[in-house]
Amino acid sequence: MHNEVPQRALAGKTALITGGARRIGREIALTLAAAGADIAITYNNSATEAAETVREIEAVGMSGLAVACNVRSEAAVQAAIQAVINRFGRLDILVNNAAIFTASPLENSSLAVWDAVFETNARGPFLVARAALPHLRAAQGRIINMGSLGGSRAWAGHAVYCSSKAALEMLTLAMAKAFAPEVSVNLVAPGYIEIGEAPEEAARFAARTPMQRNGTAADVAQTVLFFAAGSKFITGQSLGVNGGLEL
Repeated sequence: MHNEVPQRALAGKTALITGGARRIGREIALTLAAAGADIAITYNNSATEAAETVREIEAVGMSGLAVACNVRSEAAVQAAIQAVINRFGRLDILVNNAAIFTASPLENSSLAVWDAVFETNARGPFLVARAALPHLRAAQGRIINMGSLGGSRAWAGHAVYCSSKAALEMLTLAMAKAFAPEVSVNLVAPGYIEIGEAPEEAARFAARTPMQRNGTAADVAQTVLFFAAGSKFITGQSLGVNGGLEL
């Protein structure tokens, strides 16, 4: 789907997608590349997939860079941002996509699970945005945080995850006020996105969704592109990509 973008709306721009080696992050990277942006991605344990994604970025005529980075580490984040600037000389778009999705009953969730989820899903976007901010301000850039329908709906079996995404929604609002007027900050909140797993569960969610299907990575990536290439006057907004599942 990423090759269907008709215009190069991001020509001359550089985008960084955390966790951009695979799944939804990969689709976002390829969609923004097809729109004309040079792309940097971070990865944690997906070096092989990251290298392949860079090859696909280069196949559409754009420059790609993959940087190993655990977004829970302040030093690693600072080094990753510097690597992007060293390579491209600018940063226009930050997509905070790296995240952990966990399922565990709240009463049985360990402190280690709580800390890992919050350090990745809430602290990570804070660390990356803070390190990138001087460059984004210089470029009059944009931040797009990847939330979830679970950030506004309580799922008992995913309570820690939902709490972390709710924190990211509030962080998005705070960033939008704090980083204006130079930088716009918005959030994309997917619902059930099919990535080739759990076919029975996928069928149940599709049946509950007014649009009668589940979301795809391309649905999410096109929404990120809307925030990346559309009006910069839009800031502090959360846009659901869920086919009406929230209704």
